Amino acid sequence: MRNVARFAMGAIAVALMAQPLEAAPDRKPPFWGSIAAGRARMRTGPARTYPASWLYQRADLPIRVLKVFKEWRQVEDPDGTQGWMQGNLISERRTAIVRGSVPAEMLERPSAGARLLWRAAPGVVGRVSQCGDGWCRLDVKGQSGFVETSHLWGVEPGENLP
Repeated sequence: MRNVARFAMGAIAVALMAQPLEAAPDRKPPFWGSIAAGRARMRTGPARTYPASWLYQRADLPIRVLKVFKEWRQVEDPDGTQGWMQGNLISERRTAIVRGSVPAEMLERPSAGARLLWRAAPGVVGRVSQCGDGWCRLDVKGQSGFVETSHLWGVEPGENLP
């Protein structure tokens, strides 16, 4: 029985270490991040005593961190809703959501004349990398291509990412 308890404690420790890191407290807002947890509450103020205004059930949803107060982050979601989340619910993983009313073209290269690889419907969330000159590489569950930043919420228009 002791081995079972020791294994369970080890599994809990491994699970805690595998969770995404909270947004760095020394970064100056505003900055981009994403929701780290599968369930995250947004509150009306920076404490658990404040009422929850939203329950997000979509890990990797991009958010913009507006303010930092102790372990709390004031955030904005893609719809413009603002509230407070605990810092450990926020990941530094960069993601973006396709915005607008038409699918975004995911191209082979960051160029308007490049070959079309995929289309991402409005509301699709993907991981972002290699941003520059108005384009970002968006990876949606293993399907990736370059998307104009004007079709994405979660990156700045002129932002450069390695």
